[in-house]
Amino acid sequence: MSKTVEVLPDQPTLVARALELILSKLETAIEQRGRFTIALSGGSTPKPLYEAIATQKLPWDKIHVFWGDERYVPPDHPDSNELMTRRAWLDRVDIPAANIHPVPTLEANPELAAAKYEQHLKEFFNSSGVEFPALDVVLLGMGDDAHTASLFPHTEALKVRDRLVTVGNKDGNPRISFTYPFINSALNVIFLVAGANKRPALAQVFAPVADDFAYPSRLIRPQGELWWLLDAAAGSELQH
Repeated sequence: MSKTVEVLPDQPTLVARALELILSKLETAIEQRGRFTIALSGGSTPKPLYEAIATQKLPWDKIHVFWGDERYVPPDHPDSNELMTRRAWLDRVDIPAANIHPVPTLEANPELAAAKYEQHLKEFFNSSGVEFPALDVVLLGMGDDAHTASLFPHTEALKVRDRLVTVGNKDGNPRISFTYPFINSALNVIFLVAGANKRPALAQVFAPVADDFAYPSRLIRPQGELWWLLDAAAGSELQH
């Protein structure tokens, strides 16, 4: 794993740097493998990034979009990560419908939805199941409790190591989430973290020793590159 931490002056600079990084990884992936796969995060921080991606002239037919986690709500629900992304980005560009791979949230139960998404991922990547497939980029955020995707502190989802997708739990509400071993199989993992409220969690995530199950973002140690892009409010105490 190669780890890079960048502290940017403000959120617009953070977004610009994330865009630059993603476009670079996209170019390399298409050059080498003929397609680019990215898993998206929800929340307010990446929304301007998605809006920025929508303004780019890109080979949309070679770009495949997944979600690293999703609330277990219908796709037209205001809390849906898919809905936010479609409005900010996907509905604004000429990307083929078949290249958009949303989490199926209309199943009989969350466990079935997780299994169905996992099956879809395995089929897409033609994965035998022995090794986890590798996405080109997994985009992550981090909560002020150090959760990432829908991997919350001290929840059962953190114990799942043999699956690509599991059911997360936020205050009794189910969410569908990539497992941390699947995230760790990615070629590039990019955290976008903004706001002073993230500082205490970041201190624990970056500490030499701390409890991984109390601070789940510590579990993200990808086989490829790990990028932490922080705004100054979040990352000032990590600057040396």
